[in-house]
Amino acid sequence: MKRGFYTIMAAQFFSSLADNALFVAAVELLKSGGAAEWQRAALVPMFALFYVVLAPFVGAFADAQPKGRVMFVSNAIKVVGCLMMLFGTHPLLAYAIVGLGAAAYSPAKYGILTELLPSSQLVKANGWIEGLTIASIILGILLGGQLVGHVVASRLLALDFPLIDTGINTPPEAAITVLIFVYAIAAWFNLRIPHTGVEMRPMPRNLLELVPDFWTCNSRLWRDKLGQISLATTTLFWGVSGNLRYIILAWSAAALGYSTTQASSLSGVVALGTAVGAIVASVRMRLDMATSVMPLGIAMGLLVILMNFIHNVWVAAPFLILLGGLGGFLVVPMNALLQHRGHNLMGAGRSIAVQNFNEQACILGLGAFYSLSAGMGLSAFGAITAFGLVVSAMMWLIQRWHGWNLVNHREEVEHLISIARHDNTHGGA
Repeated sequence: MKRGFYTIMAAQFFSSLADNALFVAAVELLKSGGAAEWQRAALVPMFALFYVVLAPFVGAFADAQPKGRVMFVSNAIKVVGCLMMLFGTHPLLAYAIVGLGAAAYSPAKYGILTELLPSSQLVKANGWIEGLTIASIILGILLGGQLVGHVVASRLLALDFPLIDTGINTPPEAAITVLIFVYAIAAWFNLRIPHTGVEMRPMPRNLLELVPDFWTCNSRLWRDKLGQISLATTTLFWGVSGNLRYIILAWSAAALGYSTTQASSLSGVVALGTAVGAIVASVRMRLDMATSVMPLGIAMGLLVILMNFIHNVWVAAPFLILLGGLGGFLVVPMNALLQHRGHNLMGAGRSIAVQNFNEQACILGLGAFYSLSAGMGLSAFGAITAFGLVVSAMMWLIQRWHGWNLVNHREEVEHLISIARHDNTHGGA
């Protein structure tokens, strides 16, 4: 791997670490403020909001600027969201601003891989990036849980600055303050990401021109016989897993009686399994083999439903590792195949923006459904059952869709697979 790849990994690690710790802090901020359950559940779709609204613009912005600079600006926006939480803005609105920063960050984070590395290294690079990201999710969730816990929070709040009244009086506020400094570390690495030498694509003067361009790119990827399958799979996977992050917190409280600090450790366990699955996939899988992992998505959905029957942490921990492992092995080759087709069809930044739009729209829709259901009294157990049935049924339909393509468009599908096989072997773009 090129040296710049490791700088990207470091920047991604600290940014993702802060993102996931902030989620736990925001949940506790709402909980300590007496907010209803549906508001805590609404954090997930609020984070996804700007991914969907700004999808036509962020990909083009990432392609028009050096991607290290885009990542730096994005982290600065996340810091603004943190400051808004500290200065009294409603946590849901402030968290949406953090989501705005993340929406701009993602096309640059993934797009730079296709600029820096040959196609033959994309699966491996995605495995390392996803593995490291998921490691940061584990540590971030654990960090957030500890920062809002009594032991660490009491020490943070005991810090006294002479002649300065910080206005930080609660454990969630102390946690958010610490996370601002973590974002600053990520920004420091962002400034050291090398230029790849790829020609920038300038944005048009009239930004509204990007909307039809975006929809053209979106349609082009959905029409591609391999792009549509990988896009459908990753969209569903992230739509479910994005909301499962909160559902596990709710399930831990209902099934095990856990506090936010204790429950955060089980969310980290899922991420641990995903990291293992991602790394194994990066070693064993190739681009042309990506569609073979779809049955794992069906199995993953069925395993989610089995969570309803677990009430012992010693059973829950290995079960959640297995659940995460299946997800990691599923998403890495599919994500690499999607990047490969998108890069060939429209360019890295626009491709990732299309991917983010679809995935975050799924997170937004499922999150809104769960938040509404919680407001109407649906239990965590009911939500888990619904999510498990959705992912299994949808993955079965996607697998049937790919089978239909193989029967009715065999020459086109085999041609695209041969391109992926050739690029995987020879490192072509």
